[in-house]
Amino acid sequence: AWPLAAMWYISTLAETNRAPFDLTEGESELVSGFNVEYAGGPFALFFLAEYANILLMNTLSAVLFLGASHIPAFPELTAVNLMTKAALLSVVFLWVRASYPRFRYDQLMHLVWKSFLPLTLALVLWHLALPIALAGLPPQL
Repeated sequence: AWPLAAMWYISTLAETNRAPFDLTEGESELVSGFNVEYAGGPFALFFLAEYANILLMNTLSAVLFLGASHIPAFPELTAVNLMTKAALLSVVFLWVRASYPRFRYDQLMHLVWKSFLPLTLALVLWHLALPIALAGLPPQL
């Protein structure tokens, strides 16, 4: 599941318009892309919505790929553990943004359509076919 997790995480970077996939906002070229049209309050609301989307995607990534962490002896640690995982994924978001240059549009389309889509379909077929293929084997003791 780790290749799917890596593809999911890269796709969340692209979905949230974070660097290196922030094609709609060329900050260095356009001062902040489409955001220059907004002043004060609406500008702050757009940025709050962007960062809320990032936190939501990181929380969803933590739940889906880093596992549930319910400890029956300490139920109050469940929320703390989830927040810690989401915060670590958010730090990785910031690290990727600081480390990688912006993709061109054709590079992003090549990555998604020629790499991620076939690999995702192959992994989904693999995970669907493996239990069916192994169903005829006798159980191991």
